[in-house]
Amino acid sequence: MSAAGSAPSADDTDLGPVVEVATRLFAELGYDSTSAQTLADATGMDTQTLVRRTGGRRELYRKVMQRAYQAEQDMMAQVVASAGEQGLNPHAAVDAYLDFYADHPLILSLWMHRWMGDAADVGELEAEYVEPQVAVIAGLSAGMVPSDVNVEYLVRTVVWCVFGFLAGGMSVNGRHSPSIGAQPPAQLEEFRRHLHTLIDRMLAAR
Repeated sequence: MSAAGSAPSADDTDLGPVVEVATRLFAELGYDSTSAQTLADATGMDTQTLVRRTGGRRELYRKVMQRAYQAEQDMMAQVVASAGEQGLNPHAAVDAYLDFYADHPLILSLWMHRWMGDAADVGELEAEYVEPQVAVIAGLSAGMVPSDVNVEYLVRTVVWCVFGFLAGGMSVNGRHSPSIGAQPPAQLEEFRRHLHTLIDRMLAAR
């Protein structure tokens, strides 16, 4: 089994509280703006102890992203398991994806930072985590997509829309949502209906 899909070690399990603190810091500040000293202060350790226990800032970041990936994989496994002979139920798959990131704003924020060039020196994560997930969903969707629609782009369109909406939202009285994942429930449901319509249009034969 590859490192991307391996189970956490006993040491990683022991580091659970440290990884949780690091997740919050990396999500709020980004990897590049979170120093080893900041991590040490937030976790109640000196920098030498932090390095000894976690392997250092880079390795701790990889542990954070591994945990985020595993949570995503758990969601993906449910989506895949629900697929029938005809492939995915498009609305159910979109709902699962939207609900996951609405419920996990820190994970969304971690990826948004990467989209803006954060942690560029830890650049292999997309190939390890994102590309295989896109390939699985694209494969399950291929049979229902019209010939003039690029199935991979369709999958990524849902990603772009969900991330953009949850990160930016819609303005209410001239103001945007104060933070990632803070959209009012009614607004979230309106966006869900929009996603369903978008998918229906993209899957309609021409």
